[in-house]
Amino acid sequence: MRKSEPTELISVAEAWELVQETCERPATVRVALENAAGRVLAASVRADRDLPPYHRATMDGIALKAATFQAGRREFKRQAYAAAGMPGIRLEDLEACIEIATGAVLPQGADAVVRYEDLTATGQGFCIHATHCQPGQNIHAKGSDARKGDILVPMGRVIRPAEIGVLASVGCTDVEVFALPRICLISSGDELVEPHRQPEPHQIRSSNLPVLRAALEQMGMAAELLHLPDHKEVIAQQLSTALRQHDVLIITGGVSMGKFDFLPSVLLELGVEQRFHRVAQRPGKPLWFGWHRSLNCRVFSLPGNPVSAFLNFHLYFRDWFQSRMGLPRQVQQARLAGSAANHTLLTHFRPATLVRKEGHAWAHEVPMNNSGDFQCLSKASCFMVLEPGIEDFAEGTLVPVIPFSPWE
Repeated sequence: MRKSEPTELISVAEAWELVQETCERPATVRVALENAAGRVLAASVRADRDLPPYHRATMDGIALKAATFQAGRREFKRQAYAAAGMPGIRLEDLEACIEIATGAVLPQGADAVVRYEDLTATGQGFCIHATHCQPGQNIHAKGSDARKGDILVPMGRVIRPAEIGVLASVGCTDVEVFALPRICLISSGDELVEPHRQPEPHQIRSSNLPVLRAALEQMGMAAELLHLPDHKEVIAQQLSTALRQHDVLIITGGVSMGKFDFLPSVLLELGVEQRFHRVAQRPGKPLWFGWHRSLNCRVFSLPGNPVSAFLNFHLYFRDWFQSRMGLPRQVQQARLAGSAANHTLLTHFRPATLVRKEGHAWAHEVPMNNSGDFQCLSKASCFMVLEPGIEDFAEGTLVPVIPFSPWE
């Protein structure tokens, strides 16, 4: 028998769409190439010249005219040596050769390179013992990778180490990228103390801010940190300042139904439009999301329980950020490594580890006592998603997963 849930809850899909509706393309900034890794390119990068810019040898050996070999000649007198980085030279005698290094400019008059492995040195040059030599052999032709003006890296691409190499090759010492949002990470509650302090029996150390700050750093972002006490006037004052100075506030705690959960009412008084409060999901149901239109600041007010906060960060904020940057949503799936059940009207998100076996990803559920059991996250790498309406999931069922490890 299904348990009923309050009708004011909205679905996960509805909440996700309401968050996405506040996306807009950010401004652009220029950053030095050495600081560009992980950023999103805001303008396509084009080749400033043909790539490669000259015919270049791909093997160490000798450069020669292939037709001379094809006419029956096998011994070639050495005319000169072409090293990488030297200006191009000319093969003056088509019955001779030029010794050449990998990466060197192919001499004018030559159209093939024979590698050292197919040569025997003689007193004055080299004897070829290979059976064939064709024009273009062991040559990286000019413009064969790209022509001048071709797009090498398109706008909207995440700049990885591979892209850094391409950008450097065309002289991009600084790069136009989309600006990162200004973020304030906020914890709330008098029960929290900083990690370096010894808590009293009625207190706990704050873990949400270090966790979310680390998650932001994995995404290439930094954040200002702030803590709010359980005092409504102080909360209003500090949030008013934070709203004016940031593009995003990510708040943990203070959004449930407790006597000191002032955040929803204070945010409304400060002009933040509530888009939703409470989502039909477990964990993380008391999620509050709003948008201050005139200040253009989004507020993700997450439940204080660590697993709930961690899930909602990845499910809503991370997807919002990626959409804002123009990145496609990555929808991943895995097969259940054991049976599971969801006898509620809520979408369940359960910590799991992903194991790849026989070409498939398998999700192994990690036991969790409740949404305060943050230790389970250190044993997991994703959340597996059990939608309502099925109740019993057999082993091997394909379900969505939300990886939170960048190495998955």
